[in-house]
Amino acid sequence: MNTVDIADKKFELLIENDNINKRIRLIGIQLNVDYEGRCPIFIGVLNGSFLFMADLLKEMDIPCEVAFVRVSSYKGTASSGTIKETLGLPENLANRDIILVEDIVDTGFTLKHILEKVQLQNPASVRVCTLLYKPEAIQVPVKELEYIGFEIPNEFVVGYGLDYDGLGRNLTDIYRAVPE
Repeated sequence: MNTVDIADKKFELLIENDNINKRIRLIGIQLNVDYEGRCPIFIGVLNGSFLFMADLLKEMDIPCEVAFVRVSSYKGTASSGTIKETLGLPENLANRDIILVEDIVDTGFTLKHILEKVQLQNPASVRVCTLLYKPEAIQVPVKELEYIGFEIPNEFVVGYGLDYDGLGRNLTDIYRAVPE
């Protein structure tokens, strides 16, 4: 299947699941090395990161904790610029190693908001791990962005946790919107 229809849009294959899994294994190896002897807290940014985070955690050999935060800034295929927090951060982050897990980093606005909230709790360290990164879309640089699965063009993508108006998260591959 090289194209899928979701609602009123057509999407074409961008990244196959095999490639996603290989890349996650490599990120997992790096995290195991970087956090050896420590117990980081992985904080997944819902809803999009849930598949990536689940697969990433399966690669962890180190002790770790898991939490989630839910924020929203998207409507349709564009960032609204307004960030709405619906599930807050855990409150025990002081002197802890934090790894924020994102499905995608594009403008950087959502991540900036979350990072500011995390820093208020004085963690020992904060790093960001994202499956997808759109360097052309970034408006707020994120110095904590350490682990990147794939750099992609500034195109709308869906699948493997990413959605279009709530649909398509269940696709195992990642697809890009076909221009109309």
